[in-house]
Amino acid sequence: MAQKRMNFQRQLRKEGRNLSHEVLLQFYSAIIQSVLCTSINVKLGEGGNKEKTQEEERGFLKGDTMGCIKSKEDKGPTMKYRPENSTVSDPNSTITTPHIGHYGPDPTQLQQNQPPSSSSGSGAANFNHTLTPFGGSSAMTPFGGASSSFSGPVSNSFSGAVSSGVTFFVALYDYEARTSDDLSFKKGDRFQIINNTEGDWWEARSINTGRNGYIPSNYVAPADSIQAEEWYFGKMGRKDAERLLLNPGNHRGTFLVRESETTKGAYSLSIRDWDETKGDNVKHYKIRKLDSGGYYITTRAQFDTLQKLVKHYTEHADGLCHRLTTVCPTVKPQTQGLAKDAWEIPRESLRLELKLGQGCFGEVWMGTWNGTTKVAIKTLKPGTMSPEAFLQEAQIMKKLRHDKLVPLYAVVSEEPIYIVTEYMAKGSLLDFIKEGDGKFLKLPLLVDMAAQIADGMAFIERMNYIHRDLRAANILVADNLVCKIADFGLARLIEDNEYTARQGAKFPIKWTAPEAALYGRFTIKSDVWSFGILLTELVTKGRVPYPGMVNREVLEQVERGYRMPCPQGCPESLHEMMKLCWKKDPDERPTFEYLQSFLEDYFTATEPQYQPGENL
Repeated sequence: MAQKRMNFQRQLRKEGRNLSHEVLLQFYSAIIQSVLCTSINVKLGEGGNKEKTQEEERGFLKGDTMGCIKSKEDKGPTMKYRPENSTVSDPNSTITTPHIGHYGPDPTQLQQNQPPSSSSGSGAANFNHTLTPFGGSSAMTPFGGASSSFSGPVSNSFSGAVSSGVTFFVALYDYEARTSDDLSFKKGDRFQIINNTEGDWWEARSINTGRNGYIPSNYVAPADSIQAEEWYFGKMGRKDAERLLLNPGNHRGTFLVRESETTKGAYSLSIRDWDETKGDNVKHYKIRKLDSGGYYITTRAQFDTLQKLVKHYTEHADGLCHRLTTVCPTVKPQTQGLAKDAWEIPRESLRLELKLGQGCFGEVWMGTWNGTTKVAIKTLKPGTMSPEAFLQEAQIMKKLRHDKLVPLYAVVSEEPIYIVTEYMAKGSLLDFIKEGDGKFLKLPLLVDMAAQIADGMAFIERMNYIHRDLRAANILVADNLVCKIADFGLARLIEDNEYTARQGAKFPIKWTAPEAALYGRFTIKSDVWSFGILLTELVTKGRVPYPGMVNREVLEQVERGYRMPCPQGCPESLHEMMKLCWKKDPDERPTFEYLQSFLEDYFTATEPQYQPGENL
């Protein structure tokens, strides 16, 4: 440093300038900055790559959030800014990226072992965080768990806010613990997420009770977010919104907000309405997003947030068909699985209580798991299928998640095999329309049930899966006429000779496409054929297909080109769709996506999807 000072003094004398106090201060400041930058860069660069990136050439080190930029006056080395309390990890160590879960990174992998930050402490502040929409500083996404400057234990007093740096989650529904590891909670309870790496079940700390345990991730949402609003229904189709809003008990002005199906980043406001021409109906309004971040239905009324938009229209109709009056009631969703790590379960954990039905290969029971949870249990006769093959197929089946598919909860994989699923209160569609309340349903509701089945099958189609045994007996009905597809994929595993021969009494010949029945060519297009047969079951309230014909006759007649005539009371346009499903060439049969669209719009094809509003 002394040598640099002498050189600096000589240069100044040569130019005829005197060393003033101010110049000396500038000199010492430049020297100190140069030494610090050199020292830090040497430490950061040890063992590192010497090759400069474009960012380094411009004056930034890779990964900089803040740094010294080379100026025209100072040609010294570039400095990478780091707060005094930051640490540099071993360059030879492995960097672990936080797990990105359903709502964001795993908070347990961020800032491990750091004490809570203090606004009044003497240590340097940490600038590696960004502000979140939920308050405080955080390095996570807007829907993240709790990646923040606060990572210490939550105080047990729980009297007020724990820390502004934590993103809290709020319960959307009540939940009763099913195991000793679960947390019971009420709607509105708040949580800090401890671990969200499992996806379906998160480890959380209840802010209300101070207890730790597992919670179903689809029962909570970030506090103060759109997802936490009671009126926000997320990813929901237009038809499903109409089904919910038109349920008995809802009145004019009942509403919900959902993601737009047609415009990315936009939302839809769906409102129950009534008029003399149509009676009860649903109107849909598109909520658009401004570049500045606001929202509007009409440009003359713009709002900073969706919450403010909804509040405005609850106070005034302002051009809508009706003022928003009541949030649409919703059914509590099914959890993904029975509990954390409850997949292959012991037989002793199940109690069979009420026999619901019996088939060629087993029985169906209503029962209870772990003394806490009502479930449906399908028991298979020993020898029906290989336990190993079943377990392999079940692993695939449990990943097929859709609101029109019966979820697979758990299995008992040793013979006799038990399959544990969601309990559906109304039983099979076949029994429902033959002997239950379904026998009084009119055509519009029957067509709507067909549309729901097509919706579920369209998902199976997109997933490149095959059902192989699609018929009314394998569709289950819940409250509010919700239909879900069951037993998808199981038919392939049956080892019974009378079944595998495809000619025996146990094989559903009357529902099976000819190429599948004769040659074993099962595809999604053979499922389309079966769907056409299922449509006849619906409109005839459960009549057996091809009345008066035995299986052998059906196979022969269908091969010769025979197709069932239009059932009594069935519109010809619907029968034409059935005949398309029964085309001899599988490639000429429609897709389930097309069938879903056709059936959903069967009675409303001429109406616009969105309302322009009156005087908007």
